[in-house]
Amino acid sequence: MTFRNFIGLVLLVISGHGYVQSQAAQQPQASAPGMAQPQASQAVTPSDAELSQARLLLRQGKYDEAVAELQNVAAKKPYLKGLAHEFGMAYYEKGEYGKAIEYLKKAQQEDPSDNEAVQLLGLSYYLSGRPGEAIPLLEKVQGWYPRANVDAAYILGVCYIQSKEYPQARRAFAKMFDVPPESAASYLFTARMLLRQEFEPVAEEYAQKAIELDPKLPLAHFLLGELYLFKSRVPEAIAELQKELAINPGYAAGYYKLADAYSRVQKYEDAERLLQRSIWLDATATGPYILMGKVLEKKGEFELALRALQRAGSMDPNNPMTHHLLGQTYRDLGRASDAERELQEAERLQVGQDSK
Repeated sequence: MTFRNFIGLVLLVISGHGYVQSQAAQQPQASAPGMAQPQASQAVTPSDAELSQARLLLRQGKYDEAVAELQNVAAKKPYLKGLAHEFGMAYYEKGEYGKAIEYLKKAQQEDPSDNEAVQLLGLSYYLSGRPGEAIPLLEKVQGWYPRANVDAAYILGVCYIQSKEYPQARRAFAKMFDVPPESAASYLFTARMLLRQEFEPVAEEYAQKAIELDPKLPLAHFLLGELYLFKSRVPEAIAELQKELAINPGYAAGYYKLADAYSRVQKYEDAERLLQRSIWLDATATGPYILMGKVLEKKGEFELALRALQRAGSMDPNNPMTHHLLGQTYRDLGRASDAERELQEAERLQVGQDSK
């Protein structure tokens, strides 16, 4: 398990409206595949009527049909205004970012004020694993319109992280969350993003800096506790999570993570007590019920473990860990057929997750 599993990646949906026009002209780019270059005597024609069907298909999520429709239009009117932009948009939505880049560069050549093309081009570079090329384009979007699409602002910060430009990443996230760039909060936000990107040593440094600036900042000690737990540095995790709960005693996840740490050093009584507090504060999270079942099974309290795990299973029936622990608990209770059923279900769900 990696820290990427805590939160999945952002799904990008770009509106393309409300941006202030750029004043900077772009340098000419090579033609995108299938796009003709108009000669000086050939006028570019209006586009709305000819492109309406392709746009409708794109809105309906029919990306292949939209591309096919655009190809039909291009065959009849290769110099149509906005055609490159529409191809770029279609390929971007389809997830073919290499092709999207080629057409969006052509769209910029045709219309230097096409701000949506600039933003989509930056996002396409990022999604193609080219963060260095994405940065200057996404920086332009920020400069044109301070409240630009939040996904673009987030991706700009991630690009800075991947390019190891950490101070710039901190400034980007500070702007995104409306906090001063030198504040403890900005260091904490950046530490969380660094952790997601698996930059653990820098995340630890930034979390410690946040605590240095504000020793009572909520969630800073929690983040360090999570990090140390992930690295199996259990004594350090316990110390940080205890500090978090001293500052933030109503935080259910703090009790859950501290219980996890205690369970790893076989302090099951302490873990059970903390898990009960976590559940009292938040009965909607499945993690504490699953861990409670595991702890109670270790203590030999199989019937109580079964109840906790059945509760977790009713909340999230597709979690393979829950079914695996149910299988173990049924086996402890001598219910072989129930154990076999749950273990088979756990294996089926795990295979399904691994194939995605």
